[in-house]
Amino acid sequence: VERRQIMAVPTVFMNGQPFGSGRMDLAQIVAKLDTNATARAAEKIAAKEPFEVLIVGGGPAGAAAAIYAARKGIRTGVVAERFGGQVLDTMGIENFISVQHTEGPKMVAQLEAHVRDYEVDVMNLQKATALVPAGEDGLHEIKLENGASLKTKTLILSTGARWRQMGVPGEEEYRNKGVAYCPHCDGPLYKGKRTAVIGGGNSGVEAAIDLAGIVAHVTLIEFDSQLRADAVLQDKLRSMPNVTIITSALTTEVLGDGSKVTALVYKDRTTEELHTVELEGIFVQIGLVPNTEWLKDTVGLSPRGEIEVDARGATNVPGVFGAGDVTTVPYKQIIIAMGEGSKAALSAFDHLIRHG
Repeated sequence: VERRQIMAVPTVFMNGQPFGSGRMDLAQIVAKLDTNATARAAEKIAAKEPFEVLIVGGGPAGAAAAIYAARKGIRTGVVAERFGGQVLDTMGIENFISVQHTEGPKMVAQLEAHVRDYEVDVMNLQKATALVPAGEDGLHEIKLENGASLKTKTLILSTGARWRQMGVPGEEEYRNKGVAYCPHCDGPLYKGKRTAVIGGGNSGVEAAIDLAGIVAHVTLIEFDSQLRADAVLQDKLRSMPNVTIITSALTTEVLGDGSKVTALVYKDRTTEELHTVELEGIFVQIGLVPNTEWLKDTVGLSPRGEIEVDARGATNVPGVFGAGDVTTVPYKQIIIAMGEGSKAALSAFDHLIRHG
């Protein structure tokens, strides 16, 4: 780790040279090695018959939707950029009701096994780039990055969300070189080092608590005048001796020496003064961004970019439904996403019965 200056896991090397950084499964590694994989996949996908329900996204919402749709005996497909989604990057899961404890990768393996128990056409490692709502043929079209497209009578959008970035100078340059977004994944690499957590909500405070047990010191930086996390989490955090909490602070820059992070600059929002904190790691925990850039001008989106859905999971486009973290449904939780995915599939089935 020290010799190769690894600051994010997993990091993959081929013949001694960097090959990939961040979680990659075997299918992704093979696809990257096989230069003709994309073209072959596109050819195979383009030949597929229209689906009765097509689900875009393979996280908890997408998996639940696939199972519920397939159980109705209708032709079901799932197209996913990364089956499992954010859950793959989640370690301890203790609030999935009836399961006291599990871990993200284990849950994803179980989700995939359950989906494959049914006749579901799973197309993994495929990124959707455009939606063409149904025309006279009554079929919605999903265009993929590889050039292929899929057609379907009904559509469930469950593309989830991703970590929100700070958008400050140095963040992108030092991503995986001291700027991280997954404390469970990368925290152990900062043992004995100084770190900061950006964000005072539940995710930020939980990250700071976790890191405080590993690293030398944690500085938690919150934009608001007070932390927004649950009181029980705040009490735990304040009881830890190696934590500093800074509120009313805006991170303005990430500093580094060209190969790794060396400091963070923040502005005191009360006095407008700039302060520099010397450290080795910055964990960004400021919420989620819905993966909807590709849907602009096709389905109704909220000001935050979330897909607007009604109580049945329906969007403003007939036959198109939304589920999970990508929608306006509050509380981004695995168990809620699963319920919403199941609901969307039942709504899609109802739509097929009524409209053919």
